[in-house]
Amino acid sequence: MTIRNKVLVVEDEPQIRSLIQIAMARTGHATSEAGTAHEALERLRKDQPDVVVLDLGLPDRDGLELVPIIKRNTSAALIVLSAREASEEKVAALDLGADDYITKPFDTDELLARVRVALRNRSARGSGDPVVNVGDVSIDLPERKITKGGREVHLTRREFAVLSQLAKFPGRVITHQQIMAQVWPNEAERHVEYLRVLVRALRQKLETDPQRPQVIGNEMGIGYRLKMDSNPAA
Repeated sequence: MTIRNKVLVVEDEPQIRSLIQIAMARTGHATSEAGTAHEALERLRKDQPDVVVLDLGLPDRDGLELVPIIKRNTSAALIVLSAREASEEKVAALDLGADDYITKPFDTDELLARVRVALRNRSARGSGDPVVNVGDVSIDLPERKITKGGREVHLTRREFAVLSQLAKFPGRVITHQQIMAQVWPNEAERHVEYLRVLVRALRQKLETDPQRPQVIGNEMGIGYRLKMDSNPAA
């Protein structure tokens, strides 16, 4: 018997909620819904979802306030929905622990892909596998060994520090500030341009075509992610 993943959709607009539920059902996910923060907290307790899709613009409470509550009390992957112009809101949600975000208006196929990656990463966290594979790139953090197409790639200390932050949460957007805090302990040394230089160097070493990156994705104005959706579906 196939076990269906449970997705809780927290969205105050009925039309969007329905659209998401139809898309989830089409791919075999079981869904439940909530239109307010209060309903969402009730559903979290009752349904124990595998994934929560959370709109940040709820009528009774700021959706950002729910992010740490969800992450603290459940093992669910959390994907937030945010308005196009609200980049500060996206960064705040990611810093609070959200696994991913998607911008409104969105394509349901994109949302399904993000859910698929979130579920895969949730499963991988439970397996304890220390090796992360993205296409033909293999990242072994305990051994500090990176290979591309079976050949070892040598990284500088700071290049490895950046890559390790992304590999610890594969597929998840890691904000500029989160990465820089680990790479440059001295706050005065943290500059986004320094980070961009390191990412460009990593792409030269890891990407087949650095101009069309398939390993390290850029989330404009927010951060970077390992593009786990580049991997073949399991």
